[in-house]
Amino acid sequence: MELEERATAAAADLHHQLRRRLCEKGCERPIKVCLCDAIPKNPIPTLSKIVILHHPHEQRHKLATVPVLKKCLENCEIIVGRKLCYGDSKLLDSLHDFAVANPNSPFRAIYLFPGKDALPLTATKQQKSSEDDLDIRNPVLIVFDGTWKHAKEMLHASLLFLSNFAVQACLDYDDRIEGGTIFESDLTLRKEPYSGCLSTMEAVARCLCLLEPNGIEIESRLIGVLRAMVKFQVSFLKPMKPRPKFFRNTKEVEEKEQEC
Repeated sequence: MELEERATAAAADLHHQLRRRLCEKGCERPIKVCLCDAIPKNPIPTLSKIVILHHPHEQRHKLATVPVLKKCLENCEIIVGRKLCYGDSKLLDSLHDFAVANPNSPFRAIYLFPGKDALPLTATKQQKSSEDDLDIRNPVLIVFDGTWKHAKEMLHASLLFLSNFAVQACLDYDDRIEGGTIFESDLTLRKEPYSGCLSTMEAVARCLCLLEPNGIEIESRLIGVLRAMVKFQVSFLKPMKPRPKFFRNTKEVEEKEQEC
């Protein structure tokens, strides 16, 4: 009996090790969800530079797209934290210093976040294409990665720094419609608050499609990686029974209204 228990324990331990063993080829994900075949062998070069503020809680999230995005793009910088400050990034510091020294200069970066004051990304592209400054034509895209609550907090905490050199822009969204993803349910990783709100990887892919000369190709390659992630997610989902719907007793409601 003792030998059987040891054998069972050893088999369980081996199963756990195999289950959590990480890919050593490059993606550093568990073997069962390895993305090496989907991730580009060489990071994709872009004229745009991407800076992502990655909330600390997202580092523990299994479906976080930022680590994968970093492996896909050559000009992608990740900052782990809750707000952007001077000293976090040499690139952002240089933009800040230039803006302070040249207060009348045009904005040299875009931070992506939906809102009433945000310019459509297509409008910022048209505005930048009319400028002669090389840095303006090759924009810096700043993205906040976290839950929508965290992302909003991160934005407000970073505004004092960002307002010196960056302008707010957004992709199309509609806060009157409950969200899924702009790519419909095919690429749903987590439920979004509004229609058109995207995961970080989706949002960066859409932005690069608009900002880069070969943006359509870049978007297609990034979305291909995201589809592979979603495919793994779907394969591990357990079927769920629909929750029963409970209806209020209309007679009781009518009686209470009459009493009032």
